[in-house]
Amino acid sequence: MGDMKSLAVRNIKRPAAEQLNRLRQFSVATIHEAQDRTGLLACMRPIFPGARAAGSALTVLAHPGDNLMMHVAAELCQPGDVIVVALSSANTDAMLGELLATSFRAHGGVAAVIDSGCRDVAELTAMNFPVWSKTVSAKGSVKATLGSVNVPVVCAGTAVIPGDAVVGDDDGVVVVPRAEIERVIAVSLEREEREAKVRTRLAAGELGLDIYGMRQKLEQLGLQYVDATECP
Repeated sequence: MGDMKSLAVRNIKRPAAEQLNRLRQFSVATIHEAQDRTGLLACMRPIFPGARAAGSALTVLAHPGDNLMMHVAAELCQPGDVIVVALSSANTDAMLGELLATSFRAHGGVAAVIDSGCRDVAELTAMNFPVWSKTVSAKGSVKATLGSVNVPVVCAGTAVIPGDAVVGDDDGVVVVPRAEIERVIAVSLEREEREAKVRTRLAAGELGLDIYGMRQKLEQLGLQYVDATECP
């Protein structure tokens, strides 16, 4: 983290609860496509099936194997926050377990996204506290080094600003900039309506080749259909 000051920023701007509720109706895949295939936090996997969350990003910048600043985040957490944890360098140690999740939940946190590992999977599953992380590890963390809370971070290769919307499901996690939420909701709704029509046509037996007009492209690329008897 170099010479950058360690900060714990209070009173960040967050999306309206109504906006988050509308985003929640869409899948991560739909939102990712709706914002031009951006915002996906690569390699983040849910620790249990059926995990789902939509909330405001409360960001944490921490050192590998040191979750001191996550306890500061618990102090600043507000209802509807998703804790987004970035690390100063690569790490697979568990940065969060059941006790810290209990603290987040007491202050309104709904989920966590960690560019590292977590542990206590059985307990987190039982309390229905969804976590998306790179790995699961029994190796815990120390509490020794200052980082920052509610500063811009890069988590899993994607920039996250405090107060961005975060949506997670079985497919992963996507971040939506706060200023883009209304546009992304509108485009996501259009995509779902369009896909519903395509789904009906596919179920009726039409081929994607015809629905999406791909035959001309295949011809341009040089694909040839031949009978098996004509093969060399």
